[in-house]
Amino acid sequence: MAKMNFGGVEENVVLREEFPLEKAREILKDETIAVIGYGVQGPGQSMNLRDNGFNVIVGQRQGKTFDKAIADGWVPGETLFSIEEACEKASIIMCLLSDAAVISVWPTIKERLAPGKALYFSHGFAITWSDRTGVVPPADVDVILVAPKGSGTSLRTMFLEGRGLNSSYAVYQDVTGRATDRALALGIGIGSGYLFETTVEREATSDLTGERGSLMGAIQGLLLAQYEVLRENGHTPSEAFNETVEELTQSLMPLFAKNGMDWMYANCSTTAQRGALDWMGPFHDAIKPVVQKLYESVKTGNEAQISIDSNSQPDYRVKLEAELKELRESEMWQTAVTVRKLRPENN
Repeated sequence: MAKMNFGGVEENVVLREEFPLEKAREILKDETIAVIGYGVQGPGQSMNLRDNGFNVIVGQRQGKTFDKAIADGWVPGETLFSIEEACEKASIIMCLLSDAAVISVWPTIKERLAPGKALYFSHGFAITWSDRTGVVPPADVDVILVAPKGSGTSLRTMFLEGRGLNSSYAVYQDVTGRATDRALALGIGIGSGYLFETTVEREATSDLTGERGSLMGAIQGLLLAQYEVLRENGHTPSEAFNETVEELTQSLMPLFAKNGMDWMYANCSTTAQRGALDWMGPFHDAIKPVVQKLYESVKTGNEAQISIDSNSQPDYRVKLEAELKELRESEMWQTAVTVRKLRPENN
């Protein structure tokens, strides 16, 4: 485990060079790993583990995702089972169900958590807000977390490209004395680029804050606000979209992801430099109180409760699709459809 300096703060980081795949395989050579759930994270993590030579099976209920697992090469009765049977067979149960599904399936999983088994999550939601979810692991099992910092699709795509998606890891409960090794071996097995240490609670609160903030919620709000102001002042949809979204995602993001925002500021026009430096302060001052309010809502469990209440409604999917349809059919994102078609790679 290496000590790495992040902005003047030392953190524990595990690199693939110091924890190679061969070591991970050796640690888990006698383990049967069951991936429970084949929705968002399940396919990428299970297929990466399979391709890396681990003994992995999938537990999934009958339906579309069960059929998807078959299409991905999992064989019913051999490597694809019901949730109950997969949990029985496994020494490590990787719970990759949605937060709402974990609540309903938890009694099934808990009943099959024999002493010494390991319970694995990729999100700390269920345990952090156990008073709301009812997910309280038995005291005689290891409880570990590996949370890829991206979608399951990205995890798989980057794996196939020979790259890795960074992940956080945590040990919530170490009964066997092997919990850390199990967590790190699984983190390497699913294809993590590197792993950084966290806690289950920190992962859950940072994740909910991030997805509601800069990763999805805030970025959509910011983009839409700028697009609307430009449109209200006579700019065309294509101009408003290019100046708001296209230049950001296609030109600038790859550059400051690679080189940093200071490099971006140093390598733009003097007019852009001055404006960016002058306006980053007002934007920060306007946005930080919103982020503070968001974090408090996450920390207190309010956001968790909203998610639980919403996702447990029988018409949840219908309402969700209606909201997504409204977003999809908005002028800004309909403009995006045309702009994407005009990109050079599509012509």
